[in-house]
Amino acid sequence: MSLLQITSLLIVLAGAFGAINYLFLRLPSAIGILVVSLVASLVVIGMDAIWPAMEVEETIRAQVTAIDFSEALLEGMLGLLLFAGALHVKLSDLRNEWRAVFLMATLGVGLSTVVVGVGFTWITGMPLLIALTFGALISPTDPVAVLGVLRQANLQKSLETKIAGESLFNDGVGYVVFLVLSGLAFTGMDAGHGADHGEGDALTNAAQLFFQEAVGGAMLGLVLGWLTFRVMRLIDDYALEVLITLGLAFGGYELAVALHFSAPIMAVCAGLLIGDVGAKHGMSEQTRDYVDAFWKMVDEILNAVLFLMIGFEVFAVAFDTRSIGVGAMAIALALVARFVAVAVPITLLKPFRSFSRGVVPIMTWGGLKGGISVALALSLPDSEWKALILTATYIVVIFSIIVQGLTVAPLAKRLGREPELGME
Repeated sequence: MSLLQITSLLIVLAGAFGAINYLFLRLPSAIGILVVSLVASLVVIGMDAIWPAMEVEETIRAQVTAIDFSEALLEGMLGLLLFAGALHVKLSDLRNEWRAVFLMATLGVGLSTVVVGVGFTWITGMPLLIALTFGALISPTDPVAVLGVLRQANLQKSLETKIAGESLFNDGVGYVVFLVLSGLAFTGMDAGHGADHGEGDALTNAAQLFFQEAVGGAMLGLVLGWLTFRVMRLIDDYALEVLITLGLAFGGYELAVALHFSAPIMAVCAGLLIGDVGAKHGMSEQTRDYVDAFWKMVDEILNAVLFLMIGFEVFAVAFDTRSIGVGAMAIALALVARFVAVAVPITLLKPFRSFSRGVVPIMTWGGLKGGISVALALSLPDSEWKALILTATYIVVIFSIIVQGLTVAPLAKRLGREPELGME
């Protein structure tokens, strides 16, 4: 199938499954599409088990595996999704919560990676570095899933900003940590970032890669965002300005990839600057309305297609008794790691400010995993452990989106409406 045919099919199915959800299931849109696509996939697999001669499963599996989910998300959809999400987080709100956001997106990701890595080694017997790679890909919360749930939860502003800001930044940080650990575990650092000349050189290369990706991505995003803002100040044409923001999201992401900077961090920083400074000082009211409506529509459409693809990725996952058991234990491990990633930064900040009682349980249960984790698992080099990592990742993601995604809003409404007891 051509790219146009694949794109057309995905959009048609997303619309059809969205209609089924709207008419019958009444679940939140993206989650409903995931549920319908997953059920449809399982029905096909079940039918093929009953009537093997039909060979429907093998035909669909071949089509699904022909779509490079990892490349489609990491080098296509992710930049637009992160840019769209960052546009709606105001720098003034983020400034009030920056300490919590920073600690959870850095220290929290590191702690979660270690907890999951050590626990996964104990569960599976996997080498520690490879298990830490799994920890890195499963630790970041998915901003696509998280921001979708926040629209339903009606949280107080400070808590919403912490969750949204952390999900945007820990995604970029987690991606960089994943690149570093996967380089050490599987290839000893690839030629693009330095050769492996022993453990000391490997660690030096890893530190340089982390700094280059994270700092370089942030600086590139801010520079491109500022240049775009300066151009938009000279223009009063809403259609052209919408096109310019689209060019920033697409072009900036690809430039970051070419420069070996963190493209996710670039997209977040550029989106934050355009969504706040650019919207206030570089756009007319009419332009702001059109830019906001355009990116909300892009976000909704890509959300639907992404969750549809996650449901179909069940065809690319190899299930057996052992991997399902490991996946179930990985769910518990990921939740424990998420609790540590939230509780430790909050505890460190408590001497300086007070938090509402519900902040730790809400942020723990609301730390949804999503398509980014699946894409990173699929991008791993072939090895004896890849199939197990992919299966465990998929099980954690499906549980997170469906079970946590459908219950976090009621939990947040129950615990998150208490007023904050203190301020920064």
